[in-house]
Amino acid sequence: MDVLLPNDLIALAERVVTANRAIGRRVALAESCTGGLVSAALTEIPGSSDVVEAGFVTYSNKAKIDLLKVNSELIETFGAVSTATAWAMAQGALAASEADIAVAITGVAGPGGGTPKKPVGTVVFAQALRGGDPEDIKAERHEFGDIGRGGIRLQAALLALGLLLP
Repeated sequence: MDVLLPNDLIALAERVVTANRAIGRRVALAESCTGGLVSAALTEIPGSSDVVEAGFVTYSNKAKIDLLKVNSELIETFGAVSTATAWAMAQGALAASEADIAVAITGVAGPGGGTPKKPVGTVVFAQALRGGDPEDIKAERHEFGDIGRGGIRLQAALLALGLLLP
């Protein structure tokens, strides 16, 4: 298959598409620091339209607020790179689509933008299921370290794809 992206990313995307197709599940992404990389990986797979419902690249806080309906006070209080914001992004992606599962990614890819509490390489993920208990929050923070902007984005995309596996 002729692909633009790294083979390991494509291999995992193919697993995600195949597994979700088998159970009739549609997926949505809410991406910030990955800039659409997860959606791009999924749509590299022939037949991914059976599975991919929507992808939202909400890089700015305004886009998170306008497109995914993330509460501005939440971003002001916890920051764009937080479990609270990631969770709201995932919920917003579900609300704005007909997907069965949504995964959100927000982080600091660098080389700048890091702080002592959120250094470069900090990425937060959230997963939301349609009809799931809103109290059952699946959100996690990962510290990939300062492995370079491309490395951080690739590792984030791989982890996000893993969250889409049934």
